[in-house]
Amino acid sequence: MKIATYNVNGINGRLPVLLRWLAETQPDVVCLQELKAPDEKFPEQAIADAGYNAIWHGQKSWNGVAILARNLEIKELRRGLPGDAEDLQSRYIEALVNNVVIGCLYLPNGNPAPGPKLEYKLRWFERLHNHAEQLLSYDMPVILTGDFNVMPTELDVYKPERWVEDALFRPEVRTAFHNLVAQGWTDALRTLHPEEVIYTFFDYFRNAYGRNAGLRIDHFLLSPQLKGRLRAAEVDRHVRGWEKTSDHAPVWIEIENL
Repeated sequence: MKIATYNVNGINGRLPVLLRWLAETQPDVVCLQELKAPDEKFPEQAIADAGYNAIWHGQKSWNGVAILARNLEIKELRRGLPGDAEDLQSRYIEALVNNVVIGCLYLPNGNPAPGPKLEYKLRWFERLHNHAEQLLSYDMPVILTGDFNVMPTELDVYKPERWVEDALFRPEVRTAFHNLVAQGWTDALRTLHPEEVIYTFFDYFRNAYGRNAGLRIDHFLLSPQLKGRLRAAEVDRHVRGWEKTSDHAPVWIEIENL
């Protein structure tokens, strides 16, 4: 079973890129972030014509997450992360697909930091931590994936000294990520590529993609039931080089016997 995550940076503006990538790679499940579209503007028919069922949690101009599945039923379990009834940002959706719980998330950026946006990010991280702990208690296969807006280590960022005060790399943000993983999750990409420089995001400015000056901020966290089934974890880096593409590249894993 091939599962992918992709921050599309505007699903309607990047729809030709998304459809081209889906046709080329045909993942079984895809988690999308940053739809930047309200629910009624989600391109349901184009996604269906590409062979995918979909659920989505949109928001006008900002945020938005979706889960797509090819020839598989999607049973929605939750939209929105629990813990704050007043949080109206569309950043989390969760479903059961092929007996695996899949949480698709778009964690807040947090900049400028320090300030209210960083405080919101840390509160969101705490809510994610609490929900992830509950998911583990169900003793089911679970995948948490998406744009975490965190570079966990210096290996995950080009020229880390330039990012020390950024909300994606501040110590308290990295600590929050490491505390989450320490619950018992497996960082799929880093597990299979422990020393390799791997980036999933390249800024549009300063020829970042051409210089390989990127960040690893899109992650797959696997529950203990899936750790031994992980067979591959890669980045479709070339997609970042396509015309009118997202500033993120798709990331995917393969899980055996699912």
